[in-house]
Amino acid sequence: MTAVPVEIDLATEGFPAGTAAAELASTDFGPLLAAARHATAADVHRALTGPRRGVAEAAALLSPAAGDRLEEMARLARDLTRQRFGRTIHLFAPLYLSNECVSVCTYCGFSAGNDIPRRTLSTDELVVEARQLVDRGLRSVLLVAGEHARIVSKDYLVDCVRALAPHVPALSVEVQAWDTETYGRLVGAGCDGLVVYQETYDRATYESAHLRGKKRNYQWRLAAPDRGAAAGMRRLGIGALLGLHTDWRSEALALVAHARALQRRWWRCELTVSLPRLRPAAGGFEPAVPVGDRDLVQLLCALRLALPDVGLSLSTREPAELRDALIPLGVTQLSAGSSTEPGGYATPARGGAQFDVADTRSPRAVAAMVRAAGYDPVWKDWERG
Repeated sequence: MTAVPVEIDLATEGFPAGTAAAELASTDFGPLLAAARHATAADVHRALTGPRRGVAEAAALLSPAAGDRLEEMARLARDLTRQRFGRTIHLFAPLYLSNECVSVCTYCGFSAGNDIPRRTLSTDELVVEARQLVDRGLRSVLLVAGEHARIVSKDYLVDCVRALAPHVPALSVEVQAWDTETYGRLVGAGCDGLVVYQETYDRATYESAHLRGKKRNYQWRLAAPDRGAAAGMRRLGIGALLGLHTDWRSEALALVAHARALQRRWWRCELTVSLPRLRPAAGGFEPAVPVGDRDLVQLLCALRLALPDVGLSLSTREPAELRDALIPLGVTQLSAGSSTEPGGYATPARGGAQFDVADTRSPRAVAAMVRAAGYDPVWKDWERG
């Protein structure tokens, strides 16, 4: 595995001492990967029945041997989720600001080389979009944009947050990785959450997937959640894009280790982990080794058992039937009624989408499904002071 080297010079990598990124970079993943690939039935039993579960236990639960006890894992994950989170599912939607991008990423519909209609919303257009979402019941919105530091600038992002704050109680951003000062400005404007997917923790895969642009800087991106937390973000979200790297178990181990490091360093922040699988997008990228449904179920259960207090988010990348089935296994957040193009709620089909949505149900329909499953849909859990 090349995801995080066993030995690394933290000074040259630019990870400040005491950050979650520094802790992750110094982790020896060799024994953990061996366990994830070759754990015995006895190892899995100890992981399931022991008093505590850390990264080593997560490795056993991710192993092929654990697949024989998937029903037991699912039952434990369901019970643990209800114990920690109750019967609640938080609903949110992405709101795309811009699909302008100067980065070249092999898997992304917004990649600079793709021939798609480009569009950047004005703050007035953005407010219209937000009102569409609020009218549909949503109160938690994730602002998403391509990487274009001139068009999607620091000032533009701050203006967007400031324009939306009076209308949307909970605002998060999923944009290019910025410095602590910029994250602080976003917090001051009314943003309370930061989502940064590492995409892949495997360095070789990361370099082959990110061909041009600032996103090529693996270290800068990995430390972005630390900078956001230092700036005052209340919520952090991380994830790996499943199917980008050929070994989903190694990605899952790095994800668990990163989440635990963030919990230790930034214990006051609410942490969420996402499990997005690659979907069709402009550019035609196809994963060499797709992550199957059974693998996704095992990964979801293993993450819940190893990270009992971390939220688990499932996007509309997944089809409706599968999302419905996965809710009891540890999911605590669902996107609903999503559009992945700028202006996709009020004026669709004028800008290119980042990827195809699989679950096209409205927020109200998703909420009805959540209730039918015996859970309470939560539209709002935060009021800005």
